[in-house]
Amino acid sequence: MSNSFEYLSPERRAKLLAWAEEYGTPLYVYDTALMRRQYQRLAKAFAGVDLSIRFAAKALNNIHVWAFLRSLGAGLDCVSVFEVEMALAAGFQAGEILFTPNNVGMHEYDRAVELGLSVNIDSIPMLELFAQRYPSYPVGIRINPHIQAGGHAHISVGHVDSKFGISIHQLPHVLKLVETLQVNIVGLHMHTGSDILEADVFLRGAEVLFNAANHFGNLEYLDFGSGFKVPYKPSDMETDVEELGKVFSERFLSFCESYGRPLRLIFEPGKFLVSLSGWFLTRATVVKATPSTLFVGVDSGFNHFMRPMYYKAWHEIQNLSNPDGRYRVYSVVGNVCETDTFGSNRKLHEVREGDVLCFYNAGAYCFSMASRYNARPLPAELLIDEQGKAKLIRRRETLEDLLQHML
Repeated sequence: MSNSFEYLSPERRAKLLAWAEEYGTPLYVYDTALMRRQYQRLAKAFAGVDLSIRFAAKALNNIHVWAFLRSLGAGLDCVSVFEVEMALAAGFQAGEILFTPNNVGMHEYDRAVELGLSVNIDSIPMLELFAQRYPSYPVGIRINPHIQAGGHAHISVGHVDSKFGISIHQLPHVLKLVETLQVNIVGLHMHTGSDILEADVFLRGAEVLFNAANHFGNLEYLDFGSGFKVPYKPSDMETDVEELGKVFSERFLSFCESYGRPLRLIFEPGKFLVSLSGWFLTRATVVKATPSTLFVGVDSGFNHFMRPMYYKAWHEIQNLSNPDGRYRVYSVVGNVCETDTFGSNRKLHEVREGDVLCFYNAGAYCFSMASRYNARPLPAELLIDEQGKAKLIRRRETLEDLLQHML
């Protein structure tokens, strides 16, 4: 296992400070060079198989990021019809988009069929309805393997009580439907959760899907979702995708041989591709001591950066403005009218009002989960090209943006 977490170089710290001054805070910044590195790691690790990498669009929903990942060879995994429409605007073709929604209405599937997308269905009632409405349309089904995986309960989605997927124990029911309605099943999908460290968890899930696949004779792909763990601090370990790629590819090719035909292997990475590439910049507005705690208040809140409060997630925090100051212990908190703690008892270089604080691992499930709570507009986003130049890919919202849809 390895760790690819890196602190900012002095040169990058200086650039982030300059961008914070130019574009204001709070501000999201993404580095395409790090996205390329992660994409190439994954592609190389599974080089021996017919691999399709479909970026999980929900992880970072900016069409400029999507277009860059498409230039590397990635397709897109979409979970709503609106993500699909955005994908088309980003330049994706229908064949590059995989549609795997959850508990959506039939009208979203109608649009997917109209566009000719690959579709995964994750409930028996929808499979029955879809098959009667589109009797010959090729479709995949999402299986719940009943495997407990991942860290926080909100990111473990393959267990017995999960709302996602068709239980592996309901496979006999699915097979009856397929036979009766002549459903054209071309793929099987599975996703057990996020932050999976051990290759064994992927392999256990794979065996469940391989066993299920033997019941379907016309498969074209097997989709194993994602869940690769990335490091959030220097002491963290991450999924060794190089080792995983070696052992998983061998088992996948062995299954294809026994199945009697080559299949496409699909992964849907989100965090693995973009988490480490992002930083969130905020500015200290107040340094406040109470009898028990020294607080740093910043110009944002969980409305813009939800992961610490929602997932109890750790994000490294660094004072960019005073990198040589003495260390003090702070709790970093936000400016919305709720408890919104970004980090408790953090050792930071001394923070002064006006200093710029940087939150690491801000590339995945950060901006895309943001809201306008407390009527605070959404922040701007910058994309750094591989020559180190910044491009504004989402402008900071204004009061007019908040009011424009209110009748």
